[in-house]
Amino acid sequence: MEDSIKNMIVVGVISWSTAFLVSRRIFQKRSYDFSNRIISTIHAILAVTLASISVQDWKCPMCPVASKSSLKQMEVLAVSLSYLIYDLVCCLFGERMNMDTTIHHLVSIVGIGAGLCYQKSGSEMVACLWITEMSSPFLHLRELLKELGYKDTPLNLAADLLFAAIFTFARMVAGPYLTYVTVTANNPFLVKAMASGLQLVSAFWFFKILRMVKYKLTKKRPTSINGTKHVNGTK
Repeated sequence: MEDSIKNMIVVGVISWSTAFLVSRRIFQKRSYDFSNRIISTIHAILAVTLASISVQDWKCPMCPVASKSSLKQMEVLAVSLSYLIYDLVCCLFGERMNMDTTIHHLVSIVGIGAGLCYQKSGSEMVACLWITEMSSPFLHLRELLKELGYKDTPLNLAADLLFAAIFTFARMVAGPYLTYVTVTANNPFLVKAMASGLQLVSAFWFFKILRMVKYKLTKKRPTSINGTKHVNGTK
């Protein structure tokens, strides 16, 4: 791994941590998780933007396969690797830490780290970053809306459905294809393991999201009539 990339990762971890502390200062009345999700949303938007800029040819976004990573691709990956390290530590002190989130972060950190060390598979890993972060802003938006008092509102339902639709397309349509391309190409073992591991976690989350959507669409939501809350379907 090049020294400049190592420096970017260190500076990135410090920068994300500082941004979180600033967010905590600004949103003092909000929860720890609220501030963390603000930073996560910023990263998701930044990651998708940088990944899009680094694409060499939009006629074949994942080309060239199993090739030497460009400097731009490694810089994009370094930004996200630094975020994942920050977020893994941050989640240890919050309420978002669970087994599947931990596995997702560890697999991503090891996979991206391996790709940066080998300086290979940049196209595949940037494409993976683009796919996995595409739905993240809506994931965090739905939780932010709840804390802002918009739980069980049409706005929150719209965020839920947008997140579910984008996640399904990205992780269960584009994701399996990218996994196949990565695994069948001459990529390092750890990069192949990352692709397979992330796809398994995505499939697990997909079934959880299906249950969430079913619950949301069948749940009776409260409405307000003359200042009095009622539940749809009841008098």
